[in-house]
Amino acid sequence: MGASAPLDGRAITWLLTIMPNRIDMMTSQTPTPLSPLQELLGILDLEPLEKNLFRGFSPQVGWSRVYGGLVIAQALVAAMRTVEARRVHSLHAYFLLPGDPKTPIIYDVERIRDGKSFTTRRVVAIQHGAAIFVLSASFHAEEPGLAHQMPMPDVPMPGDVPDDAALRRDFVPRLSPTRQAYWSRKRPIEMRPVDAEAYFNRKPGAPMQDVWFRATGSLPDDPAIHAAILAYASDMTLLDCAMVPHGKSVADPDIMPASLDHALWFHEDFHADDWLLYTQDSPWSGHGRGLGRGLVFTRDGRLVATVMQEGLVRLRRE
Repeated sequence: MGASAPLDGRAITWLLTIMPNRIDMMTSQTPTPLSPLQELLGILDLEPLEKNLFRGFSPQVGWSRVYGGLVIAQALVAAMRTVEARRVHSLHAYFLLPGDPKTPIIYDVERIRDGKSFTTRRVVAIQHGAAIFVLSASFHAEEPGLAHQMPMPDVPMPGDVPDDAALRRDFVPRLSPTRQAYWSRKRPIEMRPVDAEAYFNRKPGAPMQDVWFRATGSLPDDPAIHAAILAYASDMTLLDCAMVPHGKSVADPDIMPASLDHALWFHEDFHADDWLLYTQDSPWSGHGRGLGRGLVFTRDGRLVATVMQEGLVRLRRE
């Protein structure tokens, strides 16, 4: 990803939102609706309130709580806004309380350390006077070193698996109303399960799955933006992997799901608007919790990120 300056989302949001609307006004046309990806980029453009203090908002899509990946991404953006010339290499986060989509989230950044090689930030997300989420992020100055990686699994390329239109036609109609609603709406991230039949049917199987994903449009050439989009997407599908051995999904009505913690390591350069393979497994579940881990590869087989997450997968009691 290279050394990156803080995410300058303000200029991006201006280009993506203000300019099209101004052109429409000049030509007396109805303002052009934003795409889901444009809306996400705007939401990631946090409002600065004071030094080390930022405000973020949630999309109003009728959800009862804030999507965890959005809080991760916004907190990372807040941290990146306080760091120069170093790229994020890891983050560790805990979800403390469900976020309220109708209320802005305040992100309070603490500058823990600015060292010769590493920079550390701690971010607390606050709503209604209480901490709902806490993130620690570490940034590293680029340097050479010994290198190795796990190989990418041998899976079909994204062009050889069902695309979004095929998924909606052949698989989505079989799903529960909740899952149908999710897959039927336009989203900022496109996902293509490698084994769509197994992914959607949810018959008990080995606790592993592979999913291709990418942003649904072109992104600015800013490594910080690509890091934020990957952080946003990294919360998708991972906890569901812990449900595969049990033939269930986190969207099932008898499952009470919630992300508990999340860890993400960034390894190499990547573009989140090109296809990335999210290969996942779940080494354990029990006591109402499930553990998922994932490796993120580019199409040419480079390992660019590693993810781990533990979540609540509690069976609802009637």
